[in-house]
Amino acid sequence: MTPTTDFNPQRALALARETLAIEAQAVTAMAERLDARLAQAVLLLLACRGRVVVMGMGKSGHIGRKITATLASTGTPAMFVHPAEASHGDLGMITAADVVLAISNSGESDELSAILPLIKRMNVPLVAMTGRAQSSLARHADVVLDTAVDKEACPHNLAPTASTTAQLALGDALAVALLDARGFKPDDFARSHPGGALGRKLLTHVHDVMRSGADLPRATLDADLMTLMREISAKGLGMAAIVDAHERVLGIFTDGDLRRLIEQSGNGTDLRSLTAQAVMHPNPRTVPADALAVTAAELMEAHRITSLLVVDSDGRLVGALNSNDLMRAKVI
Repeated sequence: MTPTTDFNPQRALALARETLAIEAQAVTAMAERLDARLAQAVLLLLACRGRVVVMGMGKSGHIGRKITATLASTGTPAMFVHPAEASHGDLGMITAADVVLAISNSGESDELSAILPLIKRMNVPLVAMTGRAQSSLARHADVVLDTAVDKEACPHNLAPTASTTAQLALGDALAVALLDARGFKPDDFARSHPGGALGRKLLTHVHDVMRSGADLPRATLDADLMTLMREISAKGLGMAAIVDAHERVLGIFTDGDLRRLIEQSGNGTDLRSLTAQAVMHPNPRTVPADALAVTAAELMEAHRITSLLVVDSDGRLVGALNSNDLMRAKVI
């Protein structure tokens, strides 16, 4: 095939828009046809004691792999089994506790048709996603989900385009209905995505990232300014907590406060005579150790501060953190 030399940008843009319009219309039409069979499919998958086994050939197989991943990440254990490989041993992956979700636009894929009687012989429930209600796949299925489209977006009406978009969209609809029925929450999603941004935000707590013990910058009310400065410099958090004899937080002194004091020292103030009690900000912003780290980030942003003290239920100092700690943990 020789590429055309008279490429027309306007024609390319028009075809792209037409493709999107055709595929959008296919999804809209499918949504209008949805009926009680979708709920029946959800009930079958909810009752599954094993895994949802997704199967499909060619482009339907590629869509099936994506649906498998979406189901697995939203609370429904799932795996993909290639129909051709199933005929050569992989059918042993399917157990009586599973449910099969088979995808085929024509419903007549040879590789899939060959194993349908075996699946039924195992008494494994079968949910079909197909564009032909009278196909072999539909006849074997316990529940048939209609993914028919009027036409493909391909100008020749050949390449699977609108049909695969419809399959993908219906797979997402099925997964969303399932996760809602399971009571699947954001923290459940986070546990299956620990390496992602959402996982970090929902699984990382303040106690996971805070400084503690000897790394905590602290001073008592009667500490002089030089002691405060040394503590801030040594601990590298840009601030020091002012605590009483029982470690209860009374105030905070930051390196920004120090700069402002130095700027004001021109009026004759003897900085060496100042104590922590005289220069601290009382009642500083604090956060509990079991709070989500993202909560600490939101507090910092809301109050335009870069550090937070961490306290227990009695207001005692147990930790501290700054925006750099949250950045290293990739919470912000």
